[in-house]
Amino acid sequence: MQGDIVSSLLLPAALAFIMFSLGLGLTPADFGRIVKQPRALLVGVLCHFVLLPLACFAMLKVAGIGGAFAVGFMILAACPTGTTSNLLTYIARGDVALALSFTAVASVLTIFTLPLLVSFALGHFAGSEQVVQAPVGAMMKQMVLMLGLPVAIGMTLRHLKPVVGQRIEGVCTKIASVLFILIVIAAVAKNWALLTANFTTLAPFALALNVIMLACGFGVAWLARLSRQQSVTLGIETAIQNGTLAMVIGSSVLQNDAYALPGALYGVLMYVSGLAFAYGMRSVLSRDRAGAPATAPGAGTR
Repeated sequence: MQGDIVSSLLLPAALAFIMFSLGLGLTPADFGRIVKQPRALLVGVLCHFVLLPLACFAMLKVAGIGGAFAVGFMILAACPTGTTSNLLTYIARGDVALALSFTAVASVLTIFTLPLLVSFALGHFAGSEQVVQAPVGAMMKQMVLMLGLPVAIGMTLRHLKPVVGQRIEGVCTKIASVLFILIVIAAVAKNWALLTANFTTLAPFALALNVIMLACGFGVAWLARLSRQQSVTLGIETAIQNGTLAMVIGSSVLQNDAYALPGALYGVLMYVSGLAFAYGMRSVLSRDRAGAPATAPGAGTR
């Protein structure tokens, strides 16, 4: 969007509001749960911050996708979990407390990991097209302003004015959802020709990446002997990405519309497989609860 008011002001402002609405739903206890269930959180960090970027990189190589679109998908893979992952976890009857904890942790870790991964992606996939100097320091500052600060403000308001925070949380969440839809529509409309010319390549890749990461997050958690409820949660947390942030990084920070398209496309398609996974696992977990015999305290359903 080349420095226009949409990319320089409206997109970052919308993202900041979305993160503020996320902060309204978090409490210090969500971070405190790290001590109580460190294994589950460590598995989530492994899946989301290590396996997801590696899988995305490997799939791009196998699919033969390079250039700006490859950079866009790597930006997406570097983003934290999406704000609706908690809702999908609730729908699936997963471990909502774990989802909240992981969302909080991921929002903080991304401030440091995203600039480094984006810098690598630019050098690897776009280096042959142009001389690329990734603004790592600037990106870290913007991550603090667009992610850390709004979440902190939301959490502070929730802590100091709990009644007010709880009252406006629902409204802010609805507004955030509308903002996300408007951002996607604007990105798609502005780059309609570019999207339609590459849809048959980008859409199957985005959907395949989402399905693979749902399975990967669930499978690794299961292999780590976490409960089925926690495994479902980490499958969702691994695959549901903050597409809004990916679009902001591509169009506002790096000033290239093509970088933003994978985030816009994935941000829509991830709900197709994500909802199917959530409702499918909800049925499985419901049957487990209805028919499973009593287990010893702390034992997970596998």
